[in-house]
Amino acid sequence: MLEKLKEELVQLHLELPKNNLVAWTSGNVSARDDETGLIVIKASGVRYEDLRPEHMVVGDLDGKLVEGDFKPSSDTASHLYIYKYRPDICGVVHTHSSYATAFAAVNKPIPVVLTAIADEFGGPIPCGGFAIIGDESIGKVVVESIGKSPAVLLKNHGVFTVGRNAKAAVKAAIMTEDNARTVWLAMQIGIPDEIPSQDVEKLHHRYTYVYGQ
Repeated sequence: MLEKLKEELVQLHLELPKNNLVAWTSGNVSARDDETGLIVIKASGVRYEDLRPEHMVVGDLDGKLVEGDFKPSSDTASHLYIYKYRPDICGVVHTHSSYATAFAAVNKPIPVVLTAIADEFGGPIPCGGFAIIGDESIGKVVVESIGKSPAVLLKNHGVFTVGRNAKAAVKAAIMTEDNARTVWLAMQIGIPDEIPSQDVEKLHHRYTYVYGQ
């Protein structure tokens, strides 16, 4: 079932190592199917280059396995919590990308000092608190801390991004790391200037409603 979505998730997972967002088997992408409401997520501990559609596990919002021969990602409970409390979200990504996770390690948000951050995130990329892996705890921190941003850092852990679909969530993960790297480099030179909030709003509105086709 959901073969098209499974194949899409295989391809989107390959974007994570391609963009240096993960190492070995860390990180994951999940998606909610619009029609059935079912969640598809990758199997736990499978290397990205080995992923096939059959490595995707299908379940419902309560964590009941619907289809799949593999154990789902250890982050599944957190993904399900996000979907349960954010009905507008149909894609979730988790990474440990280096520059963004460096901000998470020191419990600091990524400040809105670039127009690209204002465009994509509409403000600083927030940093939520610490949570233990394996149950809903991380999902709760994501929902409580992410606000209107498509990305949030988790203290001492990494990055979660969300989107209207899995592709949008992967894009947000790539943009989070790209901007985190530039901000870190700027901090080696001096103290970056934050963009005034009124200009952030204008930039984000233009990017959301005017930019592109």
